Amino acid sequence: MTRGHAAALCAFLLWGFLPIYWKTIDHVPALEITAHRLAWCCVWVVGFLCITRGRAWLAALLEQPRVMAALTLSAALIGVNWFLYIWAVNSDHIVETALGYFINPLVNIVFGVAIFRERLNRAQWSAVAVAAIGVAYMTIAHGRLPWIALTLAMSFGLYSVVRKQVNVPSVTGLAWESAVFLPFVTAWLVWIGWQGEGAFGQTGLLTDGLLIIAGAVTAIPLICFAFAARRVPLSTIGIMQYMAPSIQLLCGVLIYGEPFTAVEAVGFACIWTALAIYTADGAFRRWRLAPKPI
Repeated sequence: MTRGHAAALCAFLLWGFLPIYWKTIDHVPALEITAHRLAWCCVWVVGFLCITRGRAWLAALLEQPRVMAALTLSAALIGVNWFLYIWAVNSDHIVETALGYFINPLVNIVFGVAIFRERLNRAQWSAVAVAAIGVAYMTIAHGRLPWIALTLAMSFGLYSVVRKQVNVPSVTGLAWESAVFLPFVTAWLVWIGWQGEGAFGQTGLLTDGLLIIAGAVTAIPLICFAFAARRVPLSTIGIMQYMAPSIQLLCGVLIYGEPFTAVEAVGFACIWTALAIYTADGAFRRWRLAPKPI
């Protein structure tokens, strides 16, 4: 296994088992966890960049006001995504969060068509249609939209759209995105701490440590992913990315006993079929374009 493959494996394993981490501090309100995640993520990521790149990364950003504006928008989108994800996990909706991240690649396809005028072939349209059937079936069977899954997929999809148009390294972008929130979340955390309502410093050293490490838990898989993306073929990354929601699904069902009924089985089967069609089509097209031995 190369270092790139090892880094990718590390990233997807960490993302997959992340629900267990949030579950250990589910006695802390989701909004407070998210605030700590943003604040400590900024500390960890900015510290990493200062050690590895000095202040050059910040100087380069400050010279690009349009990039900073775009990253401020992406910060709002990722903030919504993080809060909803943590709330959903700690409210016993891990299975639905996994569904959201299975749907996300297909949402990206739709955004590619709607925003970037990308064209789909028949197999890709079939994948989108099968996924839509799965979501529609679960909506009708349960009598409600799987809104957690759809909101997670849409918010991260829109986040990807914004970041696609910004030419900045992922770790540098995350540093600015978390820095945007830093003054606000720090002020709020200090205020609720002063009021005696915050968990930090009130519920034990273990909770305090886990809240601080939440920044590293956020930053480390992203750094690993950025390292892997430069060294591993995107086709391999595309297949490996499904490890994370698969592990999340198993955590929800096997560890926390969340229900996985026949309705979920049919819905997930549609999503998995759609992903299989899309992945197979991409692999076939790459095979056709690859140079053939003489």
